[in-house]
Amino acid sequence: MYTSLRRLLFRLDPERAHGLTLQLLAWAGALAPVRALLRDLFCVDDPRLRVQALGLEFANPLGLAAGYDKDGRGIAGLACLGFGHLELGTVTPQAQPGNPRPRVFRLVEDEGLINRMGFPNAGAGPLLKRLARRRPRGVILGVNLGKAASTPLERAVEDYRSLLRTFAPVADYLVVNVSSPNTVGLRRLQARDLLEGLLGDLAAERARLAQSGGRRVPLLVKLAPDLSEGEVEDAVAAIEGAGLEGVIATNTTLSRQGLRSSTCTESGGLSGAPLRARSTEVIRQVARLTRGRLSIIGAGGVFAARDAQEKLDAGACLVQVYTGLVYRGPGLARDLLRGLLPRGPAGPRA
Repeated sequence: MYTSLRRLLFRLDPERAHGLTLQLLAWAGALAPVRALLRDLFCVDDPRLRVQALGLEFANPLGLAAGYDKDGRGIAGLACLGFGHLELGTVTPQAQPGNPRPRVFRLVEDEGLINRMGFPNAGAGPLLKRLARRRPRGVILGVNLGKAASTPLERAVEDYRSLLRTFAPVADYLVVNVSSPNTVGLRRLQARDLLEGLLGDLAAERARLAQSGGRRVPLLVKLAPDLSEGEVEDAVAAIEGAGLEGVIATNTTLSRQGLRSSTCTESGGLSGAPLRARSTEVIRQVARLTRGRLSIIGAGGVFAARDAQEKLDAGACLVQVYTGLVYRGPGLARDLLRGLLPRGPAGPRA
């Protein structure tokens, strides 16, 4: 069924098609009978899929990556597609339009996407309101935090600190996004000296919030796949030094190696199947460096259960999808989870 629908969607501009599907999910999530139907079709409820990570219990290891639902418009509908967690955002303190259109491009021959969105979103206020409403049961909700395009790099910490204060009371976990290639200069924050300063400040702010009666919300950092081995080592050292809980590996890549699609010359971050091997390589390196001290969420090129299992075997405890959902449709989570079901007695994953 989705194959036929995909033909229609792929005739539309990618960003318009995405907006349409997200609106349909928002409408579906508003209707209890439709939510029940979607859960029956797409959810795989099995205790053997449960995961303990970040001090939280996830119904399964599969999540939706940041970028798909920046403003939390489709939370209720997306929660019915079988994901164990949804990562919302990237959100900035105030609304911003992002980069000029067109800014999303399909690479059909490569099963990839290039985007240069630049964090378009409605700002912290609307997302906060949606998170404060009735939340879907059984689904962990994370929020991905970003610097505004207009904020100078030397003042980036002010944006992240403001967002931390806003979302710590309502999010299950938070992610510091310093790895998008589409906000000028942002990736420079991954350098060890800058990252140590930023994360140290955020860790101190989190401690103050916890002391004043709030909870200690788990903090993660999303890394770029284009870092060298030495740069990954420096970033991990800064993350561990600040006492954070985890890493997301990885964001989109600037590499264009081995692509066949004519749209591969577009600027922006590349996601999807071409990113699969590199993201797994970064997961493996982070796991080797940290030996279980950090939780790793793997992202990049997950289209089938074997792709997810590859990242879990490399050291990830959770896996996220985005581009795979575009190419495989709403049954992706169900198919992945069925393929990941372990054989043997029931029991949660470590």
